Amino acid sequence: MSRKRHRLVSETFGLKRRREREDGEADPLRGESGSARAAVAELVRLFPRGLFEDALPPIALRSQVYSLLPDRTVADRQLKELQEQGEIRVVQLGFDLDAHGIIFTEDYRTKVLKACDGRPYAGAVQKFLALVLPACGDLSFQQDQMTKTFGFKDPEITQLVNAGVLTVRDAGSWWLAVPGAGKFIKYFVKGRQAVLGMVRKAKYRELLLSELLGRRAPAAVRLGLSYHVHDLIGAQLVDCISTTSGTLLRLPET
Repeated sequence: MSRKRHRLVSETFGLKRRREREDGEADPLRGESGSARAAVAELVRLFPRGLFEDALPPIALRSQVYSLLPDRTVADRQLKELQEQGEIRVVQLGFDLDAHGIIFTEDYRTKVLKACDGRPYAGAVQKFLALVLPACGDLSFQQDQMTKTFGFKDPEITQLVNAGVLTVRDAGSWWLAVPGAGKFIKYFVKGRQAVLGMVRKAKYRELLLSELLGRRAPAAVRLGLSYHVHDLIGAQLVDCISTTSGTLLRLPET
């Protein structure tokens, strides 16, 4: 996203924030993150924990981070540094090759331990969290890496897949995963399409950002309008245009 586009989004979100503070309401959107870590921290606060009975770690998307940082190269570099430092985990969400979920490592560890508590695969999961998670920040893991480097036997790897901590990438390779994330992915995909539909149905296939955020969300938008707006802007599924009335979201020409 260009710096101009970032400024437009920031100003609109900032105006919404000021109005909400005047009304004494919560502050669901912020637009002035100075770092990838700050952006992720802001975005996970939008994650509706209660919708999943607090069973999932709060998840942000890489595309959402792009909505808050003006330079994708800088954003990616900072996210990579956080990943290498072990502060965040990045997971492949599956519905798109570029769909990367970002989770704070401690949140991931806490929710995974809770999900496997008392289950037959709890031992394998605890071993994974103790040995692999601190040592390897990769998006996926190879057979030799798991068996030779970390000492997992094939039945233990099968248990990790059954637990939802790993998903099969291809033969002898697995993605890091979030147990129970299928429901989130389903809601996210449907919600994204629903919010895009709100813009598509508007006159000239464009809608003021402030107007969109002020509308009642369709039933399919379970994760919240604010959560999806960050994704649409960062994924460049809508164009941001400056107008005298505020930032306008417009569907790109096809």
